[in-house]
Amino acid sequence: MENTILKPVIDLENTGLQIKKLRKISGFSVRDLQTIFGFEYPQAVYAWEQGKNIPSIDNLLVLSKLFGVPVEEIVMTKTVAIELTPNKKIA
Repeated sequence: MENTILKPVIDLENTGLQIKKLRKISGFSVRDLQTIFGFEYPQAVYAWEQGKNIPSIDNLLVLSKLFGVPVEEIVMTKTVAIELTPNKKIA
């Protein structure tokens, strides 16, 4: 058995950059998204774009429809190596 596994994790910074890029390509403003999602303030959208937070699964589905791309094109991932010890189990 190999002692290392490669685990995909969400890359918040690059996901934020991707959301911003797709928003601009699709012609939406931050205020447009704020209205669509019913946010009182635009900070939630800015937090997504800055990689501070990630949209909920429901909101990712809405973004997917708005931008006309699959969710997998919005969420960017990176791979991290995890060292396994003999007593460690993978969840």
